[in-house]
Amino acid sequence: MSAVDRLEQAETMIAHYNAQDADAYAAMFADGGCEANYLGAVLRDGPENVRAGLTKLFAEFPENRAEILQKFQLGDTVLLHERVYRSKTAEPFDVMSVYSFEGDRVKRVEFIR
Repeated sequence: MSAVDRLEQAETMIAHYNAQDADAYAAMFADGGCEANYLGAVLRDGPENVRAGLTKLFAEFPENRAEILQKFQLGDTVLLHERVYRSKTAEPFDVMSVYSFEGDRVKRVEFIR
């Protein structure tokens, strides 16, 4: 996959996230791919753990969604500034997500919060 497609991949992942489609979201990860805190601990390791973690999150927050406020791409790295809403009444929070790729799949998503 070319670098030109990376931003589109990240946006597709957010669309799956907002549709609460944990299967489609997790399917975009490479084997051994993960979600982690920025330069820190891995939160969910491997596509199956990503899927299981999101399934649990979506069950707890059925109105959960993320809005992309800004997006950047430099080569094979994508950075999204997102605003996350857990529910209509909960205070939203901002997160920066750093997407790294391996081949045609996501290798790592790191969250800065």
